[in-house]
Amino acid sequence: MLELEQGSGRTARGRRGPVLRTVQVAGELLMTAGAIVLLFVAWQLWWTNVASDARQLEVVHDFARGIGAAAPAAPGLPAAGAAEPDAAPEPAEGATIGILYVPRFGAGYTRPIVQGTTPAVLDTLGIGHYQGTAMPGAAGNFAVAGHRQTHGAVLDHIDALVPGDRIYVQTREGYYVYVFRNSQTVLPSRTDVLLPVPMRPGAAPTESYLTMTSCNPRFGSEERFVAYALLERWQPLSAGPPAEISRAARAAGAG
Repeated sequence: MLELEQGSGRTARGRRGPVLRTVQVAGELLMTAGAIVLLFVAWQLWWTNVASDARQLEVVHDFARGIGAAAPAAPGLPAAGAAEPDAAPEPAEGATIGILYVPRFGAGYTRPIVQGTTPAVLDTLGIGHYQGTAMPGAAGNFAVAGHRQTHGAVLDHIDALVPGDRIYVQTREGYYVYVFRNSQTVLPSRTDVLLPVPMRPGAAPTESYLTMTSCNPRFGSEERFVAYALLERWQPLSAGPPAEISRAARAAGAG
């Protein structure tokens, strides 16, 4: 009888051995998967920003050097409507259109504006221009897109804009000063925000709009955050940068 009981104990222990090993392997696999997920999150939220920041700064400096140093700032700015602003034709995919300055995002905020909204542009080069929308200064809707939390987080603080904030766009033609008016959140299917007159199908534009779009919420993409601004004035490149962005323009090599 004693021998039978001892045999049963050994059998039970023998059965538990493979189960324990399976549990241990599963636990190790889960820990490995968790480490991989954490590394991926760190890569998304940290390294993509580091790499994109460096690349975007390089693009800004290259663009600024390409257009040459601007002349000293003029005593005053042209009044709104004093002259028709110059507007360049739409360039090829991946070409740099200009530099975006948003003092509300920080005194030194500068980002390149690049033609196109493909991942190759948005994930590396910063602000992407929606193909087929207006160019800076032209009547219609100059519409752009950018990430919030990854790949440079170029529009991370888009929701911090306050009505009246100035948004500056520098191109080879000059400096365009837009005034932020309002914002809204919409579903990704709402492409009417990109119309020549935002959300007004068939309307002929008589003014120059700037529409900036990004994902919403900050760590999601269920919606789109849309910020609207209206062209207030412009000045040629030879007049130098507007006073509010003169320091940032000099740091970029554009003023």
